[in-house]
Amino acid sequence: MGDKADLFGTGRFVQPSDLGETGDEAGEAADEAAEEVRRRLAAESGDVEAMSVLGAMLLRRGDLDGAEPHLRAATAAGDRAAANNLGVLLHQRGYTDEAAGWWRIAAVAGSAPAAHALGRYHRERGDEPAAEYWLRQSAEQGHVLGAYALADLLEHRGDPGAERWMRAAAERGHREAAYRLARALDRRAARRSGADGGTEAADEAEQWYRQAAARGHRRAALHLGTILEKRGELQEAGRWYLTSAKDGEPRAACALGFLLRDAGDSESAAVWWLRAAQEGDGNAANALGALHAERGETQTAERWYRAALDAGDDNGAYNLGLLCAEQGRTAQAEQWYRRAAYAGHREAANALAILLLHGGDETGAEPWFSKAAEAGSVDAAFNLGILYAGRGETESALRWYEVAAAAGHTEAALQVGMARLRDGDEREAERYLRCAAGGGSAEAAYRLATVLDARRPPEPAHGLGESAHLKTECEEWYERAASQGHRRAQVRVGMLAAARGDVVEAARWYREAAEAGSRNGAFNLGLLLAREGSEPEAAVWWARAADAGHGRAALRLALVYARRGELDEGQRWADRAVELGPAEVAERAARLRDALRQELSA
Repeated sequence: MGDKADLFGTGRFVQPSDLGETGDEAGEAADEAAEEVRRRLAAESGDVEAMSVLGAMLLRRGDLDGAEPHLRAATAAGDRAAANNLGVLLHQRGYTDEAAGWWRIAAVAGSAPAAHALGRYHRERGDEPAAEYWLRQSAEQGHVLGAYALADLLEHRGDPGAERWMRAAAERGHREAAYRLARALDRRAARRSGADGGTEAADEAEQWYRQAAARGHRRAALHLGTILEKRGELQEAGRWYLTSAKDGEPRAACALGFLLRDAGDSESAAVWWLRAAQEGDGNAANALGALHAERGETQTAERWYRAALDAGDDNGAYNLGLLCAEQGRTAQAEQWYRRAAYAGHREAANALAILLLHGGDETGAEPWFSKAAEAGSVDAAFNLGILYAGRGETESALRWYEVAAAAGHTEAALQVGMARLRDGDEREAERYLRCAAGGGSAEAAYRLATVLDARRPPEPAHGLGESAHLKTECEEWYERAASQGHRRAQVRVGMLAAARGDVVEAARWYREAAEAGSRNGAFNLGLLLAREGSEPEAAVWWARAADAGHGRAALRLALVYARRGELDEGQRWADRAVELGPAEVAERAARLRDALRQELSA
């Protein structure tokens, strides 16, 4: 009856519609009606091949009654393709056991599609050894569906040989096999992250995702979009998300919405989120809720958060809690936070603890902080540190600060750095302060600068013709803190500028610190102005510093007024300087005050 290649080429094998994807088929003739007439005439004249092909044509069309006599006649004449197709027909009629008998006849005769169908039949009945035997027969003959079904069976059993057959099916164009092979390689890459072979597996996974996606596999297109988005290739990622979303994948529609939102197109993002949310995607429903909440449409936001919750997304309850808290509906906020927290939502547990703490229930707050922190909430770990520090439980506080700092919490790193400084462990302090300063903490930048400043050797006097001043690392950290508005750092930067003779720069930083409320900044600005001959303006800044409690500024004002002959005012500021101190200033101010009193009584 011809070899295997010829049989495939005739289109005489038909796969059962519910046993796998459509089998190998040749293109139909341009004029199917004319082809059918030709085959029918040949069949009536006793041509077995014509009977088989005509039966297959009618079977594909759904004409089971018309197909059956032709297939039975061809099968009786020994045509294995007809035997396979007769099995398909009987399977569609519900006579699966009889179908299996004909598939066995065709499979024994060498039909790969029949061996595949027979293997699937045995697997559905739980006879895995028989299923494996026939699927292997089909796969080894190069049948793509047989290779995929065998891979699926072996993978289900955890057999390492599954990948070989999954790869074989993928290489022959089976899109589901390509997708599943990519998923397996993806998992391998995750297990080997940072180790040999991890990157190679990830690269190969991407290629198979790409092949499956190109063949219309919507989940492969979603995963490919995710890979590209992580890599920063947003335009191509968006194209694959769009392809997947149009094919009905809600997660892709949701991801596309986030891409559009990040690009500034909230209106288009809302369209895709709506599509995904209507398909039951809780993440998209939450995103819609957040969008409406930003617009002040709280009722609509609440509706979408509830939809997210109904879809099984615990973020919906958490977001409802946030919404209620913003509106001052504390009791309802607590209710939603509790619901999400009991479901394991760590940020909800942290938010619930904060709510309870603000309500004065420290005892109720602590276990929720602990639960959230142990689940990995960085904010909860930091909050536990604050809670224990407030009780004076320094060791427990430091332990949780360290947990939060290890996860990158800036303020926690600052607290650990400060604790290490108090303990005299300067090296560890520097390490934590660098982390906090790098995370944007102005206080950490200032503290780090002071640590570096203390160990800096004295700067040698410059000789004639030497290079200009080069900033040290500690000066760079002082400046970073100063630029972030740290007043003590601003004063220190001003002092460094004054020391190298840059009066303009020094005045700028002193003034910035003084205007922000720094009494040292105001005092130093006054000194700078006085040296430049602007004593009246200097007195203004000294008065501001003295009013803020700066004793030296008060003494300077007492001297200014004494020189002007305004003895009463001078005596008033001398009294203030005695009151403010420190001791050295108080002693000098007391002598000046006594002298002014004598002058006034003379």
